[in-house]
Amino acid sequence: MNTRMSTPLSNTLQISREGVVETWTMNDPATRNALSDAVVDGLLQACARAAQDATLRIVVLTGAGGAFCAGGSLGGFASLIGQPLQTGQTDPLLAMNKSFGDLLHALCALPQLLVCRVDGPAMGGGFGLVCCADHVLATERSVLGTPEVTLGLPPAQIAPFVWQRLGESAARQCLLQGLSYTAAQALQVGLVNEVIKEDSDAVWQKTLTRLMRAAPGAVASTKQLLRQLRGPVTDLRDVAAQAFAQGLRSAEAAQGLAAFARKQPAPWTLSGKVPA
Repeated sequence: MNTRMSTPLSNTLQISREGVVETWTMNDPATRNALSDAVVDGLLQACARAAQDATLRIVVLTGAGGAFCAGGSLGGFASLIGQPLQTGQTDPLLAMNKSFGDLLHALCALPQLLVCRVDGPAMGGGFGLVCCADHVLATERSVLGTPEVTLGLPPAQIAPFVWQRLGESAARQCLLQGLSYTAAQALQVGLVNEVIKEDSDAVWQKTLTRLMRAAPGAVASTKQLLRQLRGPVTDLRDVAAQAFAQGLRSAEAAQGLAAFARKQPAPWTLSGKVPA
């Protein structure tokens, strides 16, 4: 099979193709593959192209360097944490956060089988990516969680996708308590489909052989039927972006993220007091 490689926008996202299988690798190990603007934009471009590619059968989303994805990257917005929006100002956080929502919707709409190969942490936004997959392969050392509320933030864009993936009861527990799951626990709740001791090409080939038994046209048609059966994911992109922006600018987020950086408990954990 022929292999071709490209790198859209930045080296933090690498795309390789072998035959009818394309692998999208988030490649920023220093941040544990956090979702920077470049990564999100690159994945959106990849989704748009894949949606029109009738020769592509399987998309594999993974992360480099022993991590899947640590979640959102605040990047240049760090100075906005805990800072109220000025009157008349357009909040730059809105577009940034909504673009991630666009990505989640685009991943769910792919006509190909979407497979997540998870090794290491899949947190926050990374957890949301996993919820979009048709099949999730995770190593035993993987940890998947939604810590946002423990940091003073709402898990805004991922909430509808977690809800649809896990069901109401498990989603409420996960999102409202900021829970983390081991790979075995994630398998039990239906977030992960397959747990392996460690990721390797040999193990992946066995999974790929099984997935390739499904005809591409039938897969695309079945995915469309399933979307109609369950209904589309509730589109909360604008509302979620607003909730996230307000949350990031709050005193809770400022104190929660500062405590996390210091590896200390957030103030409300110990005192029960609401930040002023």
